[in-house]
Amino acid sequence: MSAAVAQYILYVVVLVLLGIPLGTYIGKVMNGERTLLSKVLTPCENAVYKVMRVDKNEDMSWKKYAVCVLVFSGIGLLFVFLLQLLQAFLPANPQGLDNVKWDLALNTAISFVTNTNWQAYSGESTLSYLSQALGLTVQNFVSAATGIAVLFAMIRGFTKIKEKGLGSFWVDLTRTVIHVLIPLNLVIALALVGGGVIQNLKPAEEVKLVEPIAVTQEGEIIEDADIDLNKNLVTVDDKIVEDAEIVTEGFVPMGPAASQVAIKQTGTNGGGYMGVNSAHPLENPNAFTNLIEIISLLLIPVALCFTFGRNVKNRKQGAAIFMAMFLCMAVSLAVVGYNEQAATPQLAQDGAVNISMIDQAGGNMEGKESRFGITTSSTWAVFTTSASNGSVNSMHDSYTPIGGMIPMLLMMLGEVVFGGTGCGLYGMLAFAILTVFIAGLMVGRTPEFLGKKIEPYEMKWAVMVCLATPIAILIGSGLAAAVPEVADSLNNSGAHGLSEVLYAYSSAGGNNGSAFAGFNADTVFLNITIGLVMLFVRFLPVIGTLAIAGSLGQKKRIAVTAGTLSTTNGMFVFLLIMIVLLVGALSFFPALALGPIAEFVSNVL
Repeated sequence: MSAAVAQYILYVVVLVLLGIPLGTYIGKVMNGERTLLSKVLTPCENAVYKVMRVDKNEDMSWKKYAVCVLVFSGIGLLFVFLLQLLQAFLPANPQGLDNVKWDLALNTAISFVTNTNWQAYSGESTLSYLSQALGLTVQNFVSAATGIAVLFAMIRGFTKIKEKGLGSFWVDLTRTVIHVLIPLNLVIALALVGGGVIQNLKPAEEVKLVEPIAVTQEGEIIEDADIDLNKNLVTVDDKIVEDAEIVTEGFVPMGPAASQVAIKQTGTNGGGYMGVNSAHPLENPNAFTNLIEIISLLLIPVALCFTFGRNVKNRKQGAAIFMAMFLCMAVSLAVVGYNEQAATPQLAQDGAVNISMIDQAGGNMEGKESRFGITTSSTWAVFTTSASNGSVNSMHDSYTPIGGMIPMLLMMLGEVVFGGTGCGLYGMLAFAILTVFIAGLMVGRTPEFLGKKIEPYEMKWAVMVCLATPIAILIGSGLAAAVPEVADSLNNSGAHGLSEVLYAYSSAGGNNGSAFAGFNADTVFLNITIGLVMLFVRFLPVIGTLAIAGSLGQKKRIAVTAGTLSTTNGMFVFLLIMIVLLVGALSFFPALALGPIAEFVSNVL
């Protein structure tokens, strides 16, 4: 157990040590300050402005900034949609993959434009190299950069005094991609290649299996089968299995996996190059690559907390926001780790099954890679759902009821426990505005945050930002539960079946992208409704955040007095966490009670 705790601490320490200097670097880049890479990258940045005819000094109003975000994202959505519909006729398709059906193509386009990377398909067998590189990879960059751009518009709202402008979206987008995402992903991709992750443009390969397997006509493996290759005969308990197929070769996907993995992780995009995601040995082959990928999940979101403190000239404020997020994540990690290690009474079979950690992994190893074990798998599950990333190295569907509920709850909170690149932090800032407003009412003072008075206009938009996720998740999952055909997509019945539906819409509503693996979401109804949820929870908070920023930027700064409510001390951190839990967790308690909580109670009784 001590080794497991030490491993948890290692991940967190490395994350913070890397996040602080990266946060300083990002702050300098977005302010236009000189960095070590400026000599190389600034000319590239200026070349983009020249080609695209961008006015570097433009100071957009919040409405123009929002329109630019929506138009840019809309064009990206249309491009990725059409690319999938036409991929069979386009180059860089060595597998000869067919065009993607319209509803899946639309869902996928929405998914990547919204920085969700929800995938209702197996990546290596559905999308060509061109679709992955030109469509998905580009959106992995620009959707992440869009979130960071909106965050910095929010930061300028706090720092500007009686000004309408929030900067230029095109400048923020360009600087994020060129100065932050490209160099960071280049370093991480090279490290992954060095660790054994594949990076090539070769077509998939067929390899001979060490031992043949027998499958049914539906493709299911026949257990305890005796295979006679000479007679092409399959028997089970000396009985011939009719229509059984003997498989002697396997499909091994190839392609530029390392670069894709780096981009999906650092941009909190998620998804997987391979169908089974980062559980695949070619996408995540060993402990070294696992460490790199798991740190990459939260690297930029953690760094942005320190960027925020630096750029608003109140480092204590950045540290307070970080502590609120960190404490939520730490508690979540402890709960998931404990429940997966303790497993369930059914798994232990009243002591008949040894689930201890002595000389073995122990605990609930179902759905987890033996090369990673419970500690690393639990850490990844919490990190990926905290970061709204969606990549996995284990199957969340196989977790214990409470162990599976916590990742679901982290997504339900609306990406505010670190969350995506930029969007997690501006989501938490909306909760901070809500907190100072409630706290101000309690002490009879006009609420203030970072020297700006919080008034009804900001409150209305903050409430919309905070409630967008609960509204979308509950309405979406409620409608899905009422549609009879959705039951056919479930891998389980009862409480766990409801958890599968709830998890899917929570993943979409949290712009996360992970899933209970047994849930088949590739139907017209699910593709469309999940797509609409992703659009709603991505762009309503964007508009709300920019509206708040525009209003704050036009206000004067209020001097700090003895009666000013501190937003950097432990009390504020506690209040902020309580507000997040009250708005987020309690909104979902009835749904959770019917799903994972009911499943847990049934296991105990």
